[in-house]
Amino acid sequence: MASIDLKKVYKESYTARVGEPALVKLLPRRFLMIDGAGDPNTASEYADAVAALYPIAYALRATIKAETGDAYTVMPLEGLWWADDMDTFSQGRKGDWRWTAMIAVPEVATPAGAAGVIAETTSERGLVAGRRVRFEVLDEGMSAQVMHVGPYTAEMPTIEMLHRYIAGQGLTLRGHHHEIYLSDPRRTAPEKLKTIIRQPAA
Repeated sequence: MASIDLKKVYKESYTARVGEPALVKLLPRRFLMIDGAGDPNTASEYADAVAALYPIAYALRATIKAETGDAYTVMPLEGLWWADDMDTFSQGRKGDWRWTAMIAVPEVATPAGAAGVIAETTSERGLVAGRRVRFEVLDEGMSAQVMHVGPYTAEMPTIEMLHRYIAGQGLTLRGHHHEIYLSDPRRTAPEKLKTIIRQPAA
């Protein structure tokens, strides 16, 4: 049995420096995803989404281990964030935000295999949002990213720095604002939270 550290396999996706934005060329990646809307701090829809993603991600890992003999570490939670009116998103009116919560899975994962695990785990665990979880390939391509350390509420200067860097490279923003939550907020002090901030650019 091999133990696979997906953060090392996909190192370019999970490595960034504080205060030093950098361009990365990302290959298509496979995810478990679920969409929603509203303030993630208060909306039950977001809490239900996260509560569905994790059991399904662990169940998929167990299934792949049983089928292949290989184990891998379940990846951290990630999020795509946007608003129909991006001025609304910039102003921080979180009730108007739209989002996709997601967890990366290895290349060996398949749509059919994931669909079976989603249905079975949702039924067995009584997951409120389980049936909304889907398997999808995300292709962000050229992107810029940087590490933010601190509370999620203090991200704006880091985001603005990233956007200035993209403009300085002669590129424009495209796609959705992407965050990768490397720290568990239940076990980490707000000032020590590590989040990779990513923005596709062209």
